[in-house]
Parts: sequence; structure tokens; C-alpha cells
Amino acid sequence: MRPGNPPEKQILDRSRLRYLWPEAPGQEAATRTHMKTKHPPVTALRMAAQQLTRPGFDHPAELVAWMGAMQAQAPAMARWAVGLRLRHPEAAAVDGALARGEILRTHVMRPTWHLVAADDIRWMLALSRKRLRSAYTSLGKGHGFDISDRLCARACEQIVRMLEGGRHLTRQEIGEELAAAGIEAENRQVTHFLMLAENDAIVCSGADRGSSNTYALLSERAPHARELPREEALGTLARRYFRSHGPASEADFVWWSGLSLTETREAIALAGSELVAEQTAGRTLYLHRDCPAARGGAIHLLPAYDEYLIGYKDRCDALAAEHQPKAFNNWGIFKPVVLCDGRIVGNWDPAAQRKATGTDVSVFESHPALDDTRLKEAQARFRAFAGRQ
Repeated sequence: MRPGNPPEKQILDRSRLRYLWPEAPGQEAATRTHMKTKHPPVTALRMAAQQLTRPGFDHPAELVAWMGAMQAQAPAMARWAVGLRLRHPEAAAVDGALARGEILRTHVMRPTWHLVAADDIRWMLALSRKRLRSAYTSLGKGHGFDISDRLCARACEQIVRMLEGGRHLTRQEIGEELAAAGIEAENRQVTHFLMLAENDAIVCSGADRGSSNTYALLSERAPHARELPREEALGTLARRYFRSHGPASEADFVWWSGLSLTETREAIALAGSELVAEQTAGRTLYLHRDCPAARGGAIHLLPAYDEYLIGYKDRCDALAAEHQPKAFNNWGIFKPVVLCDGRIVGNWDPAAQRKATGTDVSVFESHPALDDTRLKEAQARFRAFAGRQ
């Protein structure tokens, strides 16, 4: 199976798209009656697209390629975000894919960590390079240092030299070797150099060393990564997002991708007939023509920063407005949450779950499908995964 290909033949019949939402004009009475189920259509389709019901992938890199990119500033939580979407959630498979460089962790699209498939890293970096470079420059000035382009270039040259030959070094080790080469830099400046080197496709994540992440040369880590012309890259990103996150809006894609509204509209146009637009409740939502059909519900312990929430600007389909501060705050911190048949209904503590106490789950929204048996099954899945990390 090529990375990113649909996992199953069960896809949504395009002829039924206009019947997905009760608000659709011209809907027949029989269809409206059929739609009265416990699964809100938007969330049921999103769960299927995000591989949260009846997952279709065995290999972590194929799952990440399907998702486009997955936010990953909390490494242990990012591993679980991948694992819970596999047919067999095994930590060894996820860790192996990361160690071998089939999945890379880098800053792309927005100035934050993401997991991306190695095959996709170059074209994705190229789409966001100019925008992220500007963000990093502003960030550096905000920290009180204005590093010259000449010094940045010199630092990147030294980083290339120290990583050549398959070396994987931690940030601290890179800082020490920079100092030995006559480039004195505090931790934040070393981070700045590394973010610029990531953005220029010089470095990417290496194999973890215990609990420490390392850096390696991208040319050695992902020697066969594809480069795409800009228009092809834009269209590919739109297809990946709406296939794995749809139904979703233009504003959702702007948020997730970091693209401008103009670029977003260009990307959607380039995806062409592969995307289908539907009107519902005064908004336009897009689906990929091969989006998986809704497949019932599920209960999951979602990790912090999971794509089911962070992948959308508007999260009201899954989470009531009054409960949103319990799931995320205004500073971009997203908490581990409980997902029940499309709705975010509570919080959970990963540390407590690893200890198998099974007690630290707090429910803030009742749901008829949230029963002890299904919740314990979700807890057991996480503990089995975490126990092998």
C-alpha cells in the first residue's frame, strides 16, 4: 500500500452527500428520519476519516501520510496519537518507525512540532518556509537577540559538519560543538539555529536517545523525500487534509495548514473535483470524494494536542462551548480528553493511567454511550500501549 492511500474500499457514496445533514435543502422526510441517530453526522464522518473508528492502517508511516501531519510537541502523546489510529496499537511499531526515520518530527506548517512522513517532508517544508522564516526572526527578536544572517549561515555550516556521517546529536551536544567551533550561543540561540536549519531542510529529527530527542541531517535521514512543484504541493496538502479531517471548512484548513486565505482557496481549487462542498447550518464544509463512510462510534482516551480537536479552528461540533476551557486554553495548551462517539466528554490523566489505577478520568458532559465497560476498554488500550514504551 502506498502511504496515504485509502485503507479500505468502504467510502462515502457521493450521491448521498446532500443527505448528510438535516439542514440540507430538499431533503426527503424518509432521509430525515434515518438521520435521527446518536451519532452527529459531522463528528461520525470525522471519526472515520481520522481513523478513530475501524482503523484501516497497520503501518505508522502510512497513517501519518494519510493524516498529512500530526501536531507533536508532546512526544509521548504524539506516539499515542499515532498508535490509537492503527489496527493494532503497538508502541514498538510507532517507536520503530520514528527510529528508522520513516516518520520525522519537525517544525512545519506552523511554528510548532509536527510528525510527518519522511517521503513528504521536503515539499511540506517548501510550502511553509518563507512564512516560518519570518516567524522565527520575530521570535528571536522577542527573546532579545537579533542574529545576523551571516552568523546563522556559519552555524548551519558547522551543524552540517558535525552531523555528517550519520551522527545524531542532542541540542546540548550541538551547542557544545558550536562553542568548540567558536560560536558561543545560549540554549535559546542554539534552538533558533536548529529551527532555521529545519526550515531550510538541513536537519530533522534523529533517533531518540532515551528521553532525549536528537537531530540528524535530512539528506541522510530522508534521502528519497519528494520535492513537488508549488501548485502540486498545495493541491496535495488540501487533498490530504480534507480526506483525513473532513468534513471541514476553509477556515479550518487555514488554521491547520498555516496557509493564507488566498493560498487556501488556491489549494482547494487545485484539488478540483476530488473535494465536494456541502452547505450546512450556514457554513460550507468540504469532504474528499473518497472519504471513509461513517462507521459507528468509539470511546478513546485522546492525547493532548490530538488532531481530532487541534485540527480544526471551530471545535463546536465535538465540544460544547462551555466545556472548551477544560480541553484547551487561550495560550495553545491542549489537554488529554475523553472522546465518546464523536463528543469530547471529559479529561484523563496519562500518568495515572500508566499506573493502572484507572481512577483519574473526570467526565464533564454526560453521554448515553459512556458506560464503564467501554471506558475500561479504552483505558486498557492505552495502558497496553504505554506499558511497552
